[in-house]
This record gives sequence, structure tokens and C-alpha cells, in this order.
Amino acid sequence: MTNTPDLPESTPTPVPPSAEPPASVLDDATYSRILEPRGEGRLPLGDGTWHQLARAYVRVQLISQGAVFLVVLAAAIVAQIVTGLMWQWIPAGVVLLVTAIGMIITPRQARSFGYQLRRDDLVFRRGILWQRVVAVPYGRMQLVDITHGPLDRGFGIAQLKLVTAAASSGITIPGLTQSAAEQLRDTLIDVAETRRTGL
Repeated sequence: MTNTPDLPESTPTPVPPSAEPPASVLDDATYSRILEPRGEGRLPLGDGTWHQLARAYVRVQLISQGAVFLVVLAAAIVAQIVTGLMWQWIPAGVVLLVTAIGMIITPRQARSFGYQLRRDDLVFRRGILWQRVVAVPYGRMQLVDITHGPLDRGFGIAQLKLVTAAASSGITIPGLTQSAAEQLRDTLIDVAETRRTGL
């Protein structure tokens, strides 16, 4: 039984025929599906709705790594011009190689991130070669923190960190849109308070 007042029979409820449910804030400007390893031994995704990172996260990572690449390259060239020696190319080459590999795998790596809000916990997964799946019970959350740097702010993204009593079970979800991070923070705080009070 509801507390809705009785409407006259001649007054139909206005429902536009073309009305679609609004897109979730958590899924705005994100990827459409999580990438998984192709092998049979992969960790299963399970049931439920998985949310992913914002597409802008990849651009921010590529810009950051590209800046490191250029700075190291410029430093090695300047060192060679000033000293006339070639030894600096050994450490510089290692850093440049690692940074270049990171730039190549970043788009695929970003699409392996996902999180799911379940009845009693939040499940976070990441990785293709090295997979990690963490379930954080709502009642164990002690702090929900949103951080973003200047480049993140420029692209409208943030990272959300969940802190629990056990440091190993805390997680950081990078690359959320600002609105998704704020909505997720508010949701997690409300649910965590409910779990702690036993309601």
C-alpha cells in the first residue's frame, strides 16, 4: 500500500513515449566494456554492472609519460653536448624504453580497470597480465578521499581512494570523471554509515 493520492481516472500519468532512462553519472564518457585476458585461467568477471574509467584518463597518462620521455631525452642530449661523453645514454635509454612501453600499453591497461557496487561490498579489478580483484566491505571503509592534480583538473578527472583498517585492502580507483567521483564518494559514505550503525 502506498501513500500516493488517488488521481481522477480522466487524468493519465504523463509519460513521454520516447523517454529513455537517463545515463548513469558513473558511466558518462567511459569505455563500453572491460578487456579481459584471452586465456582460460583468467579471473571471472561475475554478474552485476561493471563501471569503467573515463576515456580522458588515457590522454592524461599519455601526456604525463610523453613529458617524462621528452625531459629524459633532452637531458641526455644536453649532457652529451656539455660533457662530450656517451655513458648517459645507458640509463637514459633504459628510462626511455620503459616509458615508451608504458605509453604503448596504457590504453589497453586502462580498459582493464573496473569497479562494481554490490549489496555488501565494492569490487575493484585491474590488470590483464597481472590481474587483481579486491572486494572492500562497506562497513570496513574508514575514509573516502578524492584527489586530482592540475592535469587531471584540466581534463575533468579525479582518483578516488578507499582507506580501510587493513592497508592491503585499500584501493585507489583512478581516472573517474569529477561528477562520478563525487557521486561514488557520497554513495559509499552513506552506505558505510548504514553498515556501521547496523541499519
